[in-house]
Amino acid sequence: MRIGMVLLFLLGSSPSWAATPPWAGPLDAELARRAADGSFSGAVSISEAGVPRYSAARGDARNGQSPNTVDTKFRFGSMGKMFTAVAIAQLAQAGKLSFDDPLGKYLRDYPNAEVAKVTLHQLLTHTGGTGDIFGPEFIEKRGQLKELRDYVALYGTRAPEFAPGSRHQYSNYGFILLGRVIEEVSGMSYDRYVREHIFLPTGMTSTDNQPESSEVRGLAVPYSSDPVSALRSAVDTLPWSGTSAGGGYSTVGDLQKFASALLAHRLLDEKHTTLVLSGKVDTPRRGMRYAYGFEDAELPNGLHRVGHGGGAPGMNGVLAIYPEAGYVVVVLANRDPPAAMAIDRFIADRIVAGAERP
Repeated sequence: MRIGMVLLFLLGSSPSWAATPPWAGPLDAELARRAADGSFSGAVSISEAGVPRYSAARGDARNGQSPNTVDTKFRFGSMGKMFTAVAIAQLAQAGKLSFDDPLGKYLRDYPNAEVAKVTLHQLLTHTGGTGDIFGPEFIEKRGQLKELRDYVALYGTRAPEFAPGSRHQYSNYGFILLGRVIEEVSGMSYDRYVREHIFLPTGMTSTDNQPESSEVRGLAVPYSSDPVSALRSAVDTLPWSGTSAGGGYSTVGDLQKFASALLAHRLLDEKHTTLVLSGKVDTPRRGMRYAYGFEDAELPNGLHRVGHGGGAPGMNGVLAIYPEAGYVVVVLANRDPPAAMAIDRFIADRIVAGAERP
């Protein structure tokens, strides 16, 4: 199993590579170019076999006031779905729920009877037909959606958009429902659960889901732009706080810690780690299958890439794990997509594309 390959890398002897990897110079130049033209502002971290190989930051956390550093906190958008999936798998590993359970087993008073039949597996793989949370209703009620149950109160009467299990369609609301399941099963808020069972155990001390109104030291301002206007803060377009569908904040270093803990089976046992990371349903993107809160892509050279991205006005991020090659790449940005994704593609083309299957 390819996940075991990374564990061997992490536990093996120290590799004998040069101090400065050959791709560091081209990556430095690309970051400088994109920072100069305004298309990138953020931070990058690359590790190989569990060893840090590269880190850099460019641009401003607060435009013209403070530069980004590798310790700057950036909003990560839908990357938070990885935490939600791991939390569900932890509860499954503990025997407190089953992936085949229907939503209604835990949300007994769920308003729509058909959605109540949707299974946790279908929610985790975006095959439940549960729809999105963004649109006119979100814009109107944004300031009132403070807890996960507020989203359920707003969207809970909606019927499935298609027969559950019949196809894959990305659903932020499905992960809101998974967060409510975590709350009901654990007896604590979603934020508290992931903080106590994922963030703190792995040393992710700069990761959380605090409300946008909170004063968070070192948090970058999300700057959005359009062809005719200067940069502007996009805070007023974001959810009131991070949720189980995403929207919290982290650093590139903390996300490296998350990947390391996951691959070393410190968050889940080997069986459940493999279950979470292995693709289960096809997506519209060729070669891409969706796992549980993670995307699982087979690359042209036969290697795999697992992880997740996130994007919204003024924010973009990617966590990419290459199990066989041993690389973990994290890019976070406080600019509109594809700020981080473009850097991630540059890295993939020059570092991972030439790697060979072990």
